[in-house]
Amino acid sequence: MELINQTDILEFLLLGLTDNAELQPLIFSLFLSMYLITVLGNLLIILAISSDPHLHTPMYFFLSTLSFNDICFITATVPQMLVNIHTQDQSITYMKCLCQVCSVLLFGSLENCLLAVMACDRYVAICHPLKYPVIMNPHFCVLLVLISLLMSTAYALLHTLMVFRLSFCTHLEVPHFFCELAQILKLACSDTLANNLLIYTASSVFAGVPFCGIIVSYVHIVSSVLRMPSSRGKYRVFSTCGSHLCVVSLFYGTGFGVYISSAFVESRRKNAVASVMYSVVTQMLNPFIYSLRNRDMKEAFRKVSNWMALDLGVKSGLK
Repeated sequence: MELINQTDILEFLLLGLTDNAELQPLIFSLFLSMYLITVLGNLLIILAISSDPHLHTPMYFFLSTLSFNDICFITATVPQMLVNIHTQDQSITYMKCLCQVCSVLLFGSLENCLLAVMACDRYVAICHPLKYPVIMNPHFCVLLVLISLLMSTAYALLHTLMVFRLSFCTHLEVPHFFCELAQILKLACSDTLANNLLIYTASSVFAGVPFCGIIVSYVHIVSSVLRMPSSRGKYRVFSTCGSHLCVVSLFYGTGFGVYISSAFVESRRKNAVASVMYSVVTQMLNPFIYSLRNRDMKEAFRKVSNWMALDLGVKSGLK
């Protein structure tokens, strides 16, 4: 098989989820709907939090940051897929593909870090309530987000720059709906040992440490809750942490499911379908989880909807 240098590569071909042409309009409509629901849902969360002074707390600051990251995460993959289906052109340029690899790694890693930061926030709020305003001050909250962003950027750039050293074969078909790092490495004809070692090492650190932080935080939270004499206090704590636990379970559960499917399922197309869960479905469901299980968010949404209805009524009255 002929080897070509990365500078000679014009484009990759994203094969998508299926070869069936009859299913393409259905897939286009489905993913467009999921994309619009995700963007609008997360924008509503950001708007509700920013417009309600009662929600200007560390927990909701991190939630609004997570919502913005979810918009960026799904925007890194779905629009390109929709363009390819609409134009019936599966090609993506080499640089666009690497930018997509970098974006997916960046926002996926940032989501991981933000979930850990939110778990630590709940730990401080429940286990050290008197020290909470001092510890989780606005400057420290912004610092935590910036550190998460810097770590995620370093993680994404490290993997992306390592891809630049690879030479590729002339067979450049990616059996996926976006440029995933693991699939790109399989197309390389040069040695990818260093890349694979980096994936396992860096993933163990950048994914393992935040996940362990979440586990340790909730072990302390459960321990504190069990010592509470009031059942009402226990219910309040679990209702506060319930939404976050659901999102954590969804994010890590789908990610682990994709890893298991790639290890035991030989079909690369089936792996691509499994990847939809962590790269699209999770971001779409997050707004529903936080809005349906959180009384403060429900109240904020009600205020925003009333304000929007009033604004529309005034505009229609003026006409």
